[in-house]
Amino acid sequence: MTDPGPRTAEPVTDAGRIPAARRASLLFTLVLGGLSALPPLSMDMYLPALPEVTDSLRSPAATVQLTLTACLMGMALGQLVVGPMSDKWGRRRPLLAGMMIYVLATAVCAFAPTAELLIAFRLIQGLAGAAGIVIARAVVRDLYDGVAMARFFSTLMLISGVAPVIAPVIGGQVLRLTDWRGVFVVLTVVGVLLTLVVWRLLDETLPPGRRQTGGLGEALRTMRGLLADRVFTGYMLTGGFAFAALFAYISASPFVVQDIYGASPQTFSLLFGVNSVGLVLIGQINGKVLVGRVSLDKALAAGLAVVTLASVALLLMTAGVFGKSGLLPIATGLFVLMSAMGLTLPNTNAQALMRSRDAAGSASALLGTSTFLLGAIASPLVGIAGSQTAVPMAVVQVACACAALGCFLGLCRPFAVSPAAGC
Repeated sequence: MTDPGPRTAEPVTDAGRIPAARRASLLFTLVLGGLSALPPLSMDMYLPALPEVTDSLRSPAATVQLTLTACLMGMALGQLVVGPMSDKWGRRRPLLAGMMIYVLATAVCAFAPTAELLIAFRLIQGLAGAAGIVIARAVVRDLYDGVAMARFFSTLMLISGVAPVIAPVIGGQVLRLTDWRGVFVVLTVVGVLLTLVVWRLLDETLPPGRRQTGGLGEALRTMRGLLADRVFTGYMLTGGFAFAALFAYISASPFVVQDIYGASPQTFSLLFGVNSVGLVLIGQINGKVLVGRVSLDKALAAGLAVVTLASVALLLMTAGVFGKSGLLPIATGLFVLMSAMGLTLPNTNAQALMRSRDAAGSASALLGTSTFLLGAIASPLVGIAGSQTAVPMAVVQVACACAALGCFLGLCRPFAVSPAAGC
């Protein structure tokens, strides 16, 4: 297994990388944040339009939800390809190629005449958009280690967390001016602008001397070695199941809030934005206050405990244990669950990536693939009983939260091994 590397709070300073002053610059942080924000932007701007897409394309809600699943599946599978490519050829070239394909696929989505075609190009959109996700995370691993890496991930969460805050609001306003196709037009423009920014501002962060020289066989052996590490796999599955609980909310919330509780697209956008603000704030508390004072595993354990309790409370409310629940208590439970992700997601990423310094692209690909695959599985399950009950959403959230907690305690064993072992 690869060496997890030193647990230092200082940035890595190998020759040939981006200078320290450039790494610390706000502009550099914004570029990486933009790449990390692209997936939630692609997903969340589209959420208020789901009921309209159902009517426009004359398709059932379960079929339209597959447009989310297809995008997630694409992002999951694309990372398995782009991650090893970036370890072999550097970060810059695969990233630019993926961004250009993303722009073309998104433009086609804007004109899709059927749900089937929309699903197909959402898959391509996800495959190409995977480049931004996996390479942004690999760039952070190229440049940082230990506590510094955890802090930078929390900073990225501040930036990428703005996307879920503003995306549904933008989507809701776009729907006031045009139909759902206009959402994809806006996403196309965003993709073009981000591609230009990456081309002009993001330098190569992986020196030729540290690149992988083998082909597919070596990439597979590297991934097999990572998966053979119990601790890496534990953090990977912990983060994946936690994200699946989050995506159960993302996928079901348009129908829960609008169809069951009768809220408008604008009200849904506002509630979604408030929940995203909670995630951003807790993420910043994690990065600015807790990291360096509290172990990453203790912060992660607290986040998982809150997610589990919030999901159980949602199940009890949606099942009618406390009588008929209105929108306010349901929204409160969702707010608590989503906010706790600010402790869960950045710490699982940091702990897992510390297990591999010389194959950050492959490690990032495995993290991203497991995350999006589990999210893609959770997406259709929340609509299995139709769009008139929120119980399936809560059941999926409870199952995923318990699975995340079980993987953390059973595989990472954070309180049974020494900190030097990587937990």
